[in-house]
Amino acid sequence: MLPPEWPEMQPMTRTLQPAALAAQPTRSILPRMFTKLFALLLGGILFISLLAFRQEPAPASNAPAYTADGQMKFPEHYREWVYLTTGIDMSYNPALASMDHSMFDNVFVNPEAYKAFQQTGTWPDKTVLVLEARGAQSKGSINQKGHYQGSDVMALEVHVKDEARFPGKWAFFPFDNEKTAKMIPTNMDCYSCHSSHGAVDTTFVQFYPTLLEIAKKKGTLAAAYQKETAAQSQK
Repeated sequence: MLPPEWPEMQPMTRTLQPAALAAQPTRSILPRMFTKLFALLLGGILFISLLAFRQEPAPASNAPAYTADGQMKFPEHYREWVYLTTGIDMSYNPALASMDHSMFDNVFVNPEAYKAFQQTGTWPDKTVLVLEARGAQSKGSINQKGHYQGSDVMALEVHVKDEARFPGKWAFFPFDNEKTAKMIPTNMDCYSCHSSHGAVDTTFVQFYPTLLEIAKKKGTLAAAYQKETAAQSQK
């Protein structure tokens, strides 16, 4: 026989059931909340780690810069740019062929222009080429023959492409241990020489071995250069 109090317990059980069911969603929400908090915490740790170990940011741009009066500012970090080539005792002027000393010419280009050349075979706007001349030395340390570059920079010249600024797109700037330089007038021989003999876009890519092959594949060699090269091969 059921205890006398049993009929009275049934309503209490029915009353407790809705409350128990209402508590179940709360218990299921808590694990999801902890999962989200853990994910946010882990993401924060990773972000802080990246900030701690990231490298110093590269310059925003290596584009040419100018003063208010039109002088070009010297690209001081050009030695961190892409190295293109080195020549020794090179001269495009026969009058300078009899120098009594040897010189090395090193050429550097801003990385943005180098990457664009690799893709297109020609120079983009804001290309900056730096020619650095150093005296050649032969006596030093264990060297017994040949030449090596001296530590003193003898000359610096910048060839820059800035289509909006220069009527001929390109301009030359000679730097003599100064922070700024005036543009070489366009009636000087360097402009006509580059225009007549430059392999790509008035520049002497024919002396940049890694870029010359790219220009050949891309079909960007100047017609005048190709004609000149063909004439020399027939001699």
